[in-house]
Amino acid sequence: MTKLFRTNAVNPDFIELVKSLDADLEIRDGEEHSFYDQFNKLENIKHVIVAYDDEMPIACGAIKKYDGDTVELKRMFVAQNSRRKGIATKILIELEHLAKELSYTKCILETGVNQPEAIELYKKNGYRIIANYGQYENAENSICFEKTLN
Repeated sequence: MTKLFRTNAVNPDFIELVKSLDADLEIRDGEEHSFYDQFNKLENIKHVIVAYDDEMPIACGAIKKYDGDTVELKRMFVAQNSRRKGIATKILIELEHLAKELSYTKCILETGVNQPEAIELYKKNGYRIIANYGQYENAENSICFEKTLN
């Protein structure tokens, strides 16, 4: 049974999952990985969800303050052997609940054109494509999304 655990960015299981995420993204992003990697540091992330299956960390996600009303979803990842089981949706919903508890009203995120599973996840969960924001404004391989939290 999958259990979700709220933690922070110094959690060792989260750090290990992020290493797996980064290895996957390095393959998907190719030469552009170093551009995206600079925006994915953990030091400003305070709110993290780690999913466990029988005490084994299998997935993660995080939120990071973007502005007074908005959080940015970061570091979403599900281990290869745990995919297609709805775990990413569970983490996404829990992150949205956490954001609302912290009085945020909107979530934004960036994902890449080479991550079709992520694009489908966000569309399926009510996120809409927006113009690329901030550091992703001129990034051709980026797709940005937002969702207003009710």
